[in-house]
Amino acid sequence: MANVHSSKQYDEELEAIRSKVLQMGGLVESQFRDAMTAFRTGDAQLADNVATTDDEVNRLEVLLDDTCSHVIVKRQPTANDLRTVMATIKAITDLERIGDESTKIARISKGLHERGTVGELQHFDTVRVIAERAADLLHDALDAFARLDKVQAAHLIGMDKLVDHEFRSILRNVITFMMEDPRTISTALDTLWVAKAIERIGDHSKNIAEYVIYIVDGKDIRHTDYAKSVLGASS
Repeated sequence: MANVHSSKQYDEELEAIRSKVLQMGGLVESQFRDAMTAFRTGDAQLADNVATTDDEVNRLEVLLDDTCSHVIVKRQPTANDLRTVMATIKAITDLERIGDESTKIARISKGLHERGTVGELQHFDTVRVIAERAADLLHDALDAFARLDKVQAAHLIGMDKLVDHEFRSILRNVITFMMEDPRTISTALDTLWVAKAIERIGDHSKNIAEYVIYIVDGKDIRHTDYAKSVLGASS
């Protein structure tokens, strides 16, 4: 009976960690969404709110890191449970970095609009598509993590290539724009830094998808064609 009680308590601890990670993910999604709205509208208060939310994201990172460390020491998890805890620690780090990138976008947005240089370049239209792709990738990566859906995770790894392709296209277009009108260099560079931050958000979201496959299959699939093999087998 004691062992049953201990096992139930352990399961509750793991579920509490998962719930907190998804809470952190929700905050990070909100940060990214608000940062892009601030970039589009120039809402300085919204940009400041992104930075405020980042404080809460950082607090959750510290809390979850500490909780996961205690679980490892106290429970000494093995096999799938150990993979789950280790992957969760890594996912927490990626979520925190997504929050940092969103805060960077908000900071750039505020400066751009304070300088009144938005009219020099259709800055939001330039990054609209890559922002939508990255937002979908982040949302679906969190969904795959919640459901431990390795097939969805494999699809998302492929989707990140589209985000990377979009960034390279933006880079070429912005460079051409700056060469044609050097007066827009400052604004164009700000837009490029925003696009790079979005691309990094896509990378971190892809990492979360890879952790799902690590938890389910016990395989580190970084730098491999694992996603292609899973999707090929499921088609």
